[in-house]
Amino acid sequence: MFHWLEKRPFFFAVGVFLVIAFAGLIEIVPDFAQASRPTVGTKPYTVLQLAGRHVYIKDSCNACHSQLIRPFKSETDRYGPYSLSGEYAFDRPFLWGSKRTGPDLMRVGEYRTTDWHENHMWEPTSVVPGSIMPAYKHMFSQNADIETAFAEALTVKKVFNVPYDKPGMPKLGSWEEARKQAMEDAKKIASEMKNQDVKDAVARGEIPEIVALIAYLNSLR
Repeated sequence: MFHWLEKRPFFFAVGVFLVIAFAGLIEIVPDFAQASRPTVGTKPYTVLQLAGRHVYIKDSCNACHSQLIRPFKSETDRYGPYSLSGEYAFDRPFLWGSKRTGPDLMRVGEYRTTDWHENHMWEPTSVVPGSIMPAYKHMFSQNADIETAFAEALTVKKVFNVPYDKPGMPKLGSWEEARKQAMEDAKKIASEMKNQDVKDAVARGEIPEIVALIAYLNSLR
């Protein structure tokens, strides 16, 4: 058989290609599958965090901020450990981005506080002198869409088998249970804020967009 292949360069090349391709798949696929699994500590977003993620997308925060730290010293020195694929296991869609008009936010929850975000979103230059980011004061008066966030969580749970309600994972339950949990989470965020209008809104059972957005930003670790 080998003599036959040696006399036919085309088939010999095809045979070599198939052998190398098969060996490559055997080597690459298991590692790729392992890397794509959720890293230790990665959890699905809570309903409040998902609502904040929707605000983040709606107001095009991802147009100026990436969420992908590359494995270069200049990146890790500034933003922290480089990103791992398993950290995005529950992100739909990914918000990696490609433009950095503002800093990368992949690990912003590790070094910014609720109070900082509140001041920054109300008046960016109050905490970052010279910032060109616009103020987002409308987030303090507009309410987050908690119902849509719940619908997304329920959908990914059923369609993609996202492990809501499993031990150590966020509770989802029914709409009433999810709404109650979102309010409890919102009260914790509001208690750390100074804006009285936001506090009053949460006390009335409303969840302003700024509260949901801060919950999402605080989850980025």
